[in-house]
Amino acid sequence: MIPVVVETRGEIAVIRMTGVRANAMSGPLLDGLVAAIDEVEAGDAHAVVIVGTGKAFSAGLALPDLIDLERDAMRAFIDHFAAAMRRVLTCPRPVVAAVNGHAIAGGCVLATQCDARVMAEGDGKIGLNEVQLGIGLPAAVIEPLRARLPAASLAAVALEGQLFSPVDALRIGLVDALAPADLVIDRAIDRAVALASAPRPAYAQVKAALLRPVVEAIARTADEERERWLDTWFSLPARLLLREAVSRITGAGVRRPQN
Repeated sequence: MIPVVVETRGEIAVIRMTGVRANAMSGPLLDGLVAAIDEVEAGDAHAVVIVGTGKAFSAGLALPDLIDLERDAMRAFIDHFAAAMRRVLTCPRPVVAAVNGHAIAGGCVLATQCDARVMAEGDGKIGLNEVQLGIGLPAAVIEPLRARLPAASLAAVALEGQLFSPVDALRIGLVDALAPADLVIDRAIDRAVALASAPRPAYAQVKAALLRPVVEAIARTADEERERWLDTWFSLPARLLLREAVSRITGAGVRRPQN
């Protein structure tokens, strides 16, 4: 099954993630996101809404697929992830995240690439818990986060790795609005329509100008920060914590990391 589909709601393209394991970010899902953005840009849609399926927006990286990769393969994957996130970030059309449920780690990253975030009320959690798993954040995550969040919220989100309820996420500026769960897509579409009310060339120019320092900072620091991130991913504490996380996902036993 293709893990991403594009639906049309009037003048708005709705990109829906339909991946397994709570829309976890596998290579095919990342490819699907990029292809969907390409499709939108080639068409007549005025704006984009990105949403998940089920009770999750996205639970983050597909850890069971990644846990046993060697460093070179993991480097290739994180470059793949970064390129997909940059494609969403730099889409010239308005892009709104309809955070329909849990948006953890990579799911939260995807939401922060969007121009606005509407989150469903309820039990969903959103945040970057990477530091709690012993891993860092690469430039493709740090720079958009620095641009999207109030400075006072960065420590709780990035350094402490807290997961936030919808109400708390709104309070700290991680999301922009809340909506009843059954209306989250409609409210996200409303926001997308409002953003798309400006003439398209003007919106695209201003968006690109606002993001230029972010994109340039990512390009300037990506290689160094990627290697530092890989050092954390392959550290012994992270190996154990990640394997424990995989065991919870798959129901398998935890294997001790090798020296």
